[in-house]
Amino acid sequence: MSEMYVLHVNGQEREVRDAGPTESLLFVLRERLGLMGSKGACEQGECGSCSVMVDEQLVCSCLVLAAGAVGQRITTIEGISAGAPTDVQRAFVEAGAVQCGFCTPGLIMATHALLERSPQPTEMEIREELSGNVCRCTGYGRIIDAVQRVARDRSGS
Repeated sequence: MSEMYVLHVNGQEREVRDAGPTESLLFVLRERLGLMGSKGACEQGECGSCSVMVDEQLVCSCLVLAAGAVGQRITTIEGISAGAPTDVQRAFVEAGAVQCGFCTPGLIMATHALLERSPQPTEMEIREELSGNVCRCTGYGRIIDAVQRVARDRSGS
């Protein structure tokens, strides 16, 4: 049984055709809409590599049914900027917080979500917010440094 529905992704209405009712948002984003930024690793909501924003809430897209996201605003890593890298993306590069890049989209999305809620997070808040994201290459020190750089730069201090 297949369905057709429309998702609001990165500011655009996107038709999803021939979708199964149990397809995850991650699967639909990658395989049906060609948005390859969100990564599929654990498929259990444990690693954070598939993180996207749904109505301004950070979610693991592997745990969300795509059909359940109809009528909600979905923002992926591809949709967080208007072409140029965001300050968060630049800080990750400058801090050396990017190596293999597999976890990076999820960490960038989590950082944007954190800084929207808490513009000057403490190190503990940063660690807590990013605790749902697994990074095996870079190490968390550089990632935390990148988040702190953005917070400092945005505050002007």
